[in-house]
Amino acid sequence: MVRHAAGERTRARDHYERTWCVLDVDDFAHLDEALRLARAERIDVALSNPCFELWLLLHFRDHRAPIDGFRQAERNLLLHHSGYSKAANRFAFDLYRETWPQAVERARTLAKPSEEHKRNPSSGMWRLVREIVPAHLQN
Repeated sequence: MVRHAAGERTRARDHYERTWCVLDVDDFAHLDEALRLARAERIDVALSNPCFELWLLLHFRDHRAPIDGFRQAERNLLLHHSGYSKAANRFAFDLYRETWPQAVERARTLAKPSEEHKRNPSSGMWRLVREIVPAHLQN
């Protein structure tokens, strides 16, 4: 993923100010290598530990207990987003539209930036969201 992002950035010839990868710990076999490469390539990483579904769950509630993988995160998320499926063709963005500021604050307190890979649960998605949401909507 990191190599792919670096390649895309090169092909875009500095068209973009920043490059991001959204990763999760899940079953990532070479996470340390990917994080080292991202630093070397100046690619920002929004990492969720153990999985992206934690970031979605934080839109609904504060969650600080360790999560034992995707299945447990999915069970917790399904309490708030019935029918959630990682493989769905469409994402029910309306369920998350109004609660992203709460998710940002909840995620921000879980781990220091760039230390998400060391702490379960944690998500660095808040940093990416802060980058892409216009400033006037962040207050």
